[in-house]
Amino acid sequence: MDEFLRREIIMDHYQNPRHKKECNDESYQKANTNNASCIDNLDIYVKTKDNVIEDICFNGEACAISTSSCSIMISNLIGRTIEEAKEFIDNFENMVNEKNYKEEILNEALAFNEVYKQNNRKNCALLPYQGIKKILEQQK
Repeated sequence: MDEFLRREIIMDHYQNPRHKKECNDESYQKANTNNASCIDNLDIYVKTKDNVIEDICFNGEACAISTSSCSIMISNLIGRTIEEAKEFIDNFENMVNEKNYKEEILNEALAFNEVYKQNNRKNCALLPYQGIKKILEQQK
């Protein structure tokens, strides 16, 4: 993915985050994830049924990388089974940590394929994934 497209995807999801809203529905599980060294503080809400992610939304304050990473993550996980979601998450984490990953399943999340070059930004990109993992681990 070229640098222009990568930047365009990240900025679009930062300026127009998908699925960002208040969620007061008790049928959703909530996880908070934050970065102690900056303002990033996200609440992630997940609704599952029969081992499928029906909906995800988020709210909070975060930098461009965390916000866009969360928006892209959610767009990719809604409608997937828990196992498919875990595979997506594992591949994203591998990509960010310079390990082998399946490029074909990451879609717009590939915009973060060079985030490893700025070590402090890796935490920003991974922050929403830490929150969703907390919830999915409870789904066992």
